[in-house]
Amino acid sequence: MTGRDDRARGPVRITPCPDGPLLVRGPVEVVDADGNAVTPRRRTVALCRCGGTGTPPWCDGTHKVNGFRTGD
Repeated sequence: MTGRDDRARGPVRITPCPDGPLLVRGPVEVVDADGNAVTPRRRTVALCRCGGTGTPPWCDGTHKVNGFRTGD
């Protein structure tokens, strides 16, 4: 999702949740380690920061049970 049309829709906003995921809003392209596009199913997505998710790169709430702390 890159290009002139995407920029017209507004900026990307990334919001770190205390002890939780990164919320990403806006026209962003997510790719896996091999460079393949990963299609988000929502306009706002939650990216895992704790490393424990069963659905990478998306947050599945595992941070609530594994004791993940961000310090913010």
